[in-house]
Amino acid sequence: MDPDLTQKSLSFNSARFLISASRLDECPPDFGAEVAFAGRSNAGKSSALNAITANGKLARTSKTPGRTRLINFFTLNREGCRLVDLPGYGYAKVSRDMKDDWQKHLGHYLNDRRCLRGLVLVMDIRHPLTDFDQMMVEWCEHNNLPLMILATKADKLKFGQAKTAMIGIANKLKAFSCVQHLIMFSATSKRGVDDCREALIDWLEAPEADEEP
Repeated sequence: MDPDLTQKSLSFNSARFLISASRLDECPPDFGAEVAFAGRSNAGKSSALNAITANGKLARTSKTPGRTRLINFFTLNREGCRLVDLPGYGYAKVSRDMKDDWQKHLGHYLNDRRCLRGLVLVMDIRHPLTDFDQMMVEWCEHNNLPLMILATKADKLKFGQAKTAMIGIANKLKAFSCVQHLIMFSATSKRGVDDCREALIDWLEAPEADEEP
């Protein structure tokens, strides 16, 4: 392992596309540290990733939500550290069989990926905690996976309305210990970008848990 790559400060501007995978066996080797981004297809996940990495073209945004059908991996400037863009859920105009296939392989990734350090759940602050969002929160709670929630599109609301929405979300999540960060976020105004980056660094730089003897 290159010592220069292990000592560098993490820079999200360094994010570069690595590979796309439709199945777990197509993913990069399962070592290092990954943080995955999930969300309904119209929640602003791609825009959030682009804002965090200061790269407007990193994750493809589309006027037809749901076009991300693969698990997309992005490298950072520290060896073994990756961001992962999971397929959007619930909007794409595709067959039920194809949706079921995506969800099966997505489940394999979430359940079996040992280097996964945390999940970032992207939800529209105006329509928070959909059935999909609730399912992901409960999954993280059950599997003891740290969860960060980005309440996106905050610029679409007046600040008072956004604050009230955040309080409502926080109250509904009180019972879930997996929720480590709840961040008001706007890819347009960049609100919450620095807070999100700091939390990502904490997860990606955390020492690996000691293996069982």
